[in-house]
Amino acid sequence: MNTRSIRDLDLEGRRLFLRVDFNVPLENGVIGNDTRIRAALPTIRHALDAGATCIVIASHLGRPQGQPRPEMSLRPVSTRLSELLKAPVAFANDCIGHNAERAVQSSPPSRVVLLENLRFHPEEEQNDLAFAKALATLADVYVNDAFGAAHRAHASVNAIVRMMPDAAAGLLMQQELRYLSNVLFEPARPFVAILGGAKVSDKIEVINNLIPRVDRLIIGGAMAYTFLKTMEKQVGRSLVDGDKLDAARHILMLAQQHDLDLLLPSDHVVSEKVEADVSIETLSVEDAAIGTRIGLDIGPLTTAAYTAALTDAKTVLWNGPMGVFEIDEFALGTIAIAEAVAQVNGTTVVGGGDSIAAVTKAGVTDRITHLSTGGGASLEFLGGRTLPGVTVLPDA
Repeated sequence: MNTRSIRDLDLEGRRLFLRVDFNVPLENGVIGNDTRIRAALPTIRHALDAGATCIVIASHLGRPQGQPRPEMSLRPVSTRLSELLKAPVAFANDCIGHNAERAVQSSPPSRVVLLENLRFHPEEEQNDLAFAKALATLADVYVNDAFGAAHRAHASVNAIVRMMPDAAAGLLMQQELRYLSNVLFEPARPFVAILGGAKVSDKIEVINNLIPRVDRLIIGGAMAYTFLKTMEKQVGRSLVDGDKLDAARHILMLAQQHDLDLLLPSDHVVSEKVEADVSIETLSVEDAAIGTRIGLDIGPLTTAAYTAALTDAKTVLWNGPMGVFEIDEFALGTIAIAEAVAQVNGTTVVGGGDSIAAVTKAGVTDRITHLSTGGGASLEFLGGRTLPGVTVLPDA
């Protein structure tokens, strides 16, 4: 990707509108994970060092359906951002209008202003030009560092670019595009992709786009059961995308045509309920004893096979857990894969909130080359789609 960078912009004496992704888990005003806030710090610090007179930061949080909802206010985020920057951060009670303008105009000495949740206005998700123009009046130059929102044609990531004289990608956006582009177009080999999670429907495009590119494809999580069902394996009450069975058959056929080593579970951990402290058993996927039980994690034989498939990898892409890892009884497979990915002597890219949570739970985040903050955006990019928040940015 040859998108213009914030490093290419003259920020001295100018106000910067910075779109970030601060869509963090928030409950009762407490931030559950500040990874996305920390990810934006390099871009913010660069802008300060480059002489921007004010950095106007904008983000969405949650799905407020176009209405102000106090529990989705970004005010707690401004407090955390101030702590991380070790500098005051002003907070505007709105993202447009008098409140926003007053906060920007009175920003010194903080030089950083966080606007209220963009999605409190329905016009944001409508990519409304008038709303974008109102946002654009707050600054002189635009930078998008919200890769996690880049797949949305929303006003603050798309329409606003047409209202600004200068625009570019932030450092995080550049990093995301660089790693994902390298994975797709210039991977060191062997290149192994690991896909898990709940539904195969979420990843059909990604799988189809990766089949001609990867050397091995590992499939786990609940999405594996749609494939196993097409192969007439015993799946019990495991989650199956019933309307995607033909798509799964097509994927298996494509893999065979490309002589691709596609790995599916050979054994699994099953239980009657998706709960902690329940009776569990490990069975072969051929074993009808699963009965009415549900497959909730890959078994030890599968874990060993998947780990072996990673030993000589030079590029690894992982998106989606191997089981319901939030419950300890069903976390062993996912944790083992996280540890195996961390041991890879090459480039490792982990994307999606659940996968990042898994490597965090395994304590190996510092041994992963790149943690992608954009779940939906990364999937669309890897699936071959163009991202409205990226294509609108000028080339370098």
